[in-house]
Amino acid sequence: MSDNLPIIEQRRIEAGILKHVYNTLVQSHGEAVAIETIRTAVARSAIEQGEAMRARFDHMPDLLDLAEILKFWTAEDALEIEVVEASPSRLDFNVRRCRYAELYRAMGLGAIGGLLSCNRDGTFCEGFNPDIVFERGQTIMEGATHCDFHYTLPQSEAVDPA
Repeated sequence: MSDNLPIIEQRRIEAGILKHVYNTLVQSHGEAVAIETIRTAVARSAIEQGEAMRARFDHMPDLLDLAEILKFWTAEDALEIEVVEASPSRLDFNVRRCRYAELYRAMGLGAIGGLLSCNRDGTFCEGFNPDIVFERGQTIMEGATHCDFHYTLPQSEAVDPA
């Protein structure tokens, strides 16, 4: 991840390349192999990006730290979010508008947009703080009205102020 290039622009560039990789794999190895290859590659990238983001902190980051870095994904109005709860041990928010989903659909990649973007959300945490538990019930990419993000961190890992 670059501080100089908004993440939505990075995703546009990546998607332009991955579209060709996906189509080539579908032709040579079938759709199942193409999907699994893209899923695995994007997950590995997300973990690596989580590790790089963790390195910015002088401590193991908690969910307030995760809330702070959301600015990188929301830059350029890429996401419109509504924070429901933010504490060191819990972060819940809803995405009301997702320009990433709009971007992938405009590029003709709506069918694999979840692999290119939504797939990253939980795996990013594996690199950022592997104790974070991520849950989501729905996404705009899959046709829902909003995405619901739920992150929890066991109390032993989060330092709630007394």
